[in-house]
Amino acid sequence: MADDADIGSKLNTIFARILGLDEVRLEPGTTAADVEGWDSVTHVQLMVAIEKEFAMRFRTGEMARFTNVGQLVECIASRGRLAPASER
Repeated sequence: MADDADIGSKLNTIFARILGLDEVRLEPGTTAADVEGWDSVTHVQLMVAIEKEFAMRFRTGEMARFTNVGQLVECIASRGRLAPASER
């Protein structure tokens, strides 16, 4: 099972890639309003990339209920594993 620090590191990488930023520093309380370029369209792209990275699927209702990065990390951690590199 991935720990919160590992999940956070992976999320920083995913967000930077999808948003086209050199670096992103996500904290548990970070919301879309705090991150340049995180809008409704990129939100969907982020969720798809996160599902692939962590070999999981979000339910539609889950994606709508995430209000900050901490809730996203908790959901990922509760499900638990990283996808093998060959699946990413």
